[in-house]
Amino acid sequence: MALRSDIRKLVNRVSLPVFRLRNSNKEKFECPVCKYYGPFMDVKPATGMRKHAKCPNCDALERHRLQYLVLNRLLLDLHAEELKMLHFAPEAFFSHFFAERFGQYHTADLDMEDVDFNVDLQALPFEDAAYDFVFASHVLEHIPNDKMAISEIRRILKPNGIAILPLPLVAETTVEYPEANPKEFYHVRAPGYDYFDRFEPYFSRVEKVYSYSLPAIHQLFIYEDRSQWPTEECPLRPSMQGEKHPDIVPICYV
Repeated sequence: MALRSDIRKLVNRVSLPVFRLRNSNKEKFECPVCKYYGPFMDVKPATGMRKHAKCPNCDALERHRLQYLVLNRLLLDLHAEELKMLHFAPEAFFSHFFAERFGQYHTADLDMEDVDFNVDLQALPFEDAAYDFVFASHVLEHIPNDKMAISEIRRILKPNGIAILPLPLVAETTVEYPEANPKEFYHVRAPGYDYFDRFEPYFSRVEKVYSYSLPAIHQLFIYEDRSQWPTEECPLRPSMQGEKHPDIVPICYV
């Protein structure tokens, strides 16, 4: 993982001046993670084009930048060095961030090899109140019985524990799929802005931090034309108006 990160940094260092020159007329932003200032990269996954999505210096996407800002603010009020944390489906982008801050840092996933625990989020083997902090970003849209997974996350959290559980918001109202869609990275649902209502029976409070509540200079929105949906790749995603959509980070308090 460290080798891949070093190679990526080297490639970015070589290609960044060329990218900035070729895109000098594009709108400019500041990445809160690496402090780069300039144009951001467009990306084109199978689900469609997203403008101004990726920092060309550190590869932070919209969700990473938003989550980074939220986490930094949240950790100001916590003594993370005294806390035990569990990171589901650990993306390399945040692994070092968490490992450097939390007293105990564990990783978990159903299939990944380089994690501490291979576990099913719907039936966790951990004792009640085992962790202080749980982070699972863009995970619950893959889980068939997501209510059981949310219940399990709540069960393993200590009193006053915190879970951060963001999902990709691609609908006004959540759509459940009859089966996982391989062209959507095997999502079993299209989460909508109502999805976070599912957290409320399990947590005492759910705070939602929106893209528009933080400085626009960091480009925390999803610039995506969703009026084209449904498509062959996303046949159950409903059409949405507009090309600039807010993201949300839910902070769930025990």
